[in-house]
Amino acid sequence: MRGWVAGLLGWVALSLPAAAHETARNPRLMVFPKTISGGLILPVDLHTHSVFSDGSVWPDIRVQEAERDGLTALAVTEHIEYQPHAADIPHPDRNRSYNLASGMAKPDLLVIAGAEITRNMPPGHINAVFITDANALKVDDVEVALRTANAQGGFVFWNHPYWHRQAPDGITRLNPLQERLIAAGLLHGVEVANGEDYSESALQVALDKNLTILGTSDIHGLIDWDFDVANGGHRAVTLVLAPTRTPAAIRDALRAGRTVAWFKQTVIGRPANVEEVVRASLSVEAGDVVEKSRVLAFKLKNNSPIRYTLRRKGGQAFYNSADVVVVPPFGEVALQVTGGVTPQTLELDFEVLNSITAPKQTLSLTLRPKAS
Repeated sequence: MRGWVAGLLGWVALSLPAAAHETARNPRLMVFPKTISGGLILPVDLHTHSVFSDGSVWPDIRVQEAERDGLTALAVTEHIEYQPHAADIPHPDRNRSYNLASGMAKPDLLVIAGAEITRNMPPGHINAVFITDANALKVDDVEVALRTANAQGGFVFWNHPYWHRQAPDGITRLNPLQERLIAAGLLHGVEVANGEDYSESALQVALDKNLTILGTSDIHGLIDWDFDVANGGHRAVTLVLAPTRTPAAIRDALRAGRTVAWFKQTVIGRPANVEEVVRASLSVEAGDVVEKSRVLAFKLKNNSPIRYTLRRKGGQAFYNSADVVVVPPFGEVALQVTGGVTPQTLELDFEVLNSITAPKQTLSLTLRPKAS
């Protein structure tokens, strides 16, 4: 009997689609479907630290955490100027953590060379990723450092511009130096979400100055502890909308602003980018009418690791639910709608409550069943 049950369970496991089986076995994996146009949604973390600056772990832990989370790309961005562990781990080479991390990663994880230029405000802390030599950024003049990073093909962004240690009131404000760096094309993006923090003032700066919107973990300790992964938490990441899974495609998409920040189950970005992620995640499967009635059953399915909270905006009322619906990661919700709607006429107008497309603004969209 025991052997028969084991065989049956094995057959069921083999029958599951590979992606569904993998995420069911390890729900923390950040696995995303393709967009409607066939593009990719690539989760990346472009701001992390190890013991080679002020982090608490060796670079191999950063790599293993990224692989456990299913990240596409990871940058270990050590502080150029701030080296609190130098007495215990002396290393004149600022590329050392990248070299170690890239040598430890499996082929599925892209490790990106990066560094954090660490200055007082202005200009504050700035990350440069996709660079070729972090040592060349160790110069007194911050503008020279950024020009060097750009000359190396780097993508450069402003870290936590609302950080209370450099902005005591927690508000992101541009000063003349930052205005000049943006105007010169030396600063390309800004973190709107960093670790446990989100800033609508940083988002407004990104929108006003056409900067790329980013979310990062800025992890120093352990991902599992800091983000409570065991209880459904996740690190803050940037979802990059790119045509292929290559460093060049990711960098080009970052430069083009094709990003969404994913922070505490909230998607943050320009409306078109957020909608692309949401439409890739959610689908409607129409069912049958409920026994001798004109009430239509349907399923709202989620093929992503994001937990969506939706509010019905109009149209026919739900029969078995209030207006607010939560669709779990890689799950579905069975719903019914009143009013004699058919599968051909079913239209669902939703506000995505866990989205931000501008300060105090959310995404609205209409979902329909796929045509058979």
